[in-house]
Amino acid sequence: MTQPLRLVVLMPLRDDWLSAAELIRRLDEAMDPGACTMEILLVDDGSVTSYERDEFQGGFSVVRSIRTLRLRRNLGHQRAIAIGLVHIQQTAACDAVVVMDADGEDTPDGVAQLLRAYAATGGTKAVFAERSRRTETLTFRLFYQIYKILHLWLTGIRVRVGNFSILPAAYLNNLIVMSELWNHYAAAVFRSKLPYTMIPIPRGTRIAGSSSMNFVALVSHGLSAISVFGDTVGVRLMIASLAGSLVAGAGMVLVAMIRFFTNRAIPGWATSATGILAIIAIQLISIATSFTFFVLFNRTNLGFVPLRDYSWFVEETTDIYPHG
Repeated sequence: MTQPLRLVVLMPLRDDWLSAAELIRRLDEAMDPGACTMEILLVDDGSVTSYERDEFQGGFSVVRSIRTLRLRRNLGHQRAIAIGLVHIQQTAACDAVVVMDADGEDTPDGVAQLLRAYAATGGTKAVFAERSRRTETLTFRLFYQIYKILHLWLTGIRVRVGNFSILPAAYLNNLIVMSELWNHYAAAVFRSKLPYTMIPIPRGTRIAGSSSMNFVALVSHGLSAISVFGDTVGVRLMIASLAGSLVAGAGMVLVAMIRFFTNRAIPGWATSATGILAIIAIQLISIATSFTFFVLFNRTNLGFVPLRDYSWFVEETTDIYPHG
């Protein structure tokens, strides 16, 4: 008989204990005990409220354990995920890892869809949820579209997924030594060139409470995703700056031709136009030079390595539901 898939479910959270407890119960009810077993890792990203242990007790059939990994300070979802992945790689024996939010917007039905897609690949690819329906405000969706265009122009990659995903446990060996994982989980997977696929999954609704994400936090999250491709962004901006300086140089040549070979030039116009274009060209060349050094520096700077540095941020681990 085929053995059940051993899953570790990684949920970063901050104060969403009630939502997490209810989501775990729903997960246990939705999953087939013959298909998988689950260990839940709740990465406590600097919560100011504590959980009630009784909320996480129950007659689970799929969930084998629930553990909290408390961080010394609030780091944000992406870095909480990075630390959680290193912890799993170091301490858990599993076949695959599910990454999902603890507030209920990533649903048990979505997990079941990810598992089916993962099984269809033979467990050889990561599977990400591509959001097929969003419930945010019109303003959010407008700025999100602007961000998607900017991300595509700067990195050459379309924004289509969030954190909700399942990945083979073998991927952890690659990801935990990538500095990029510290900034953005999904972007790091894409940057790693590891095989992945996407399936459409609608977003659910929060089980309890309200989101702590505001506009500034969302912008910071978007910039973190772009920063993973910093060298690509730097090269693209460098090329754009050099192209702009060439256009400015061509403009100066055109101004000189109009000034000396035609009678269309207004007195003083050629000097002003040439000066403005020269300033623009110098600024663009300076920007291109800066981006050149930025790219070269990034290629030699190792930066934060999750496997090496994650322990500085871990305060403690606590088992709140034991192995059955």
